[in-house]
Amino acid sequence: MIDGVMLTPLNIIDVTEGDVLHAMKCSDSGFSGFGEAYFSTIKPGAIKAWKRHREMTLNLVVPIGEIRFVIFDDRNGEKNFQEVVLSTRHYCRLTVPPMVWMGFQGMGEQPGMLMNIANIPHDPNESDGKFLSEIEYDWGGR
Repeated sequence: MIDGVMLTPLNIIDVTEGDVLHAMKCSDSGFSGFGEAYFSTIKPGAIKAWKRHREMTLNLVVPIGEIRFVIFDDRNGEKNFQEVVLSTRHYCRLTVPPMVWMGFQGMGEQPGMLMNIANIPHDPNESDGKFLSEIEYDWGGR
């Protein structure tokens, strides 16, 4: 496990008319304030990578589809990867601290949707980006 990355199991409450999927409470570990919440979609097989935030903590939940997250930590001069696949079958919240790189890929047959509950509002000046080829990782025959 990469330092500061947390995987928190979440509850899905089975309701006849439609399930309730928990995401985050202010009392949960990983909660470090509220800045904004947003949704992002990804097509099957598509990859969105690489990005790191200098200040923002990400809290990622996947209520629709299946998404593979790859976290790359080079903070201590080492190169460590961590891979996590989230879906309603593996319903968890992935907390990603500042200063680690992250990318994600749509898996399965349908588009995926993630929700990020961020501790600060989005600011394009507090993040860094790299092209997909700048961090060597086998995405599995994209």
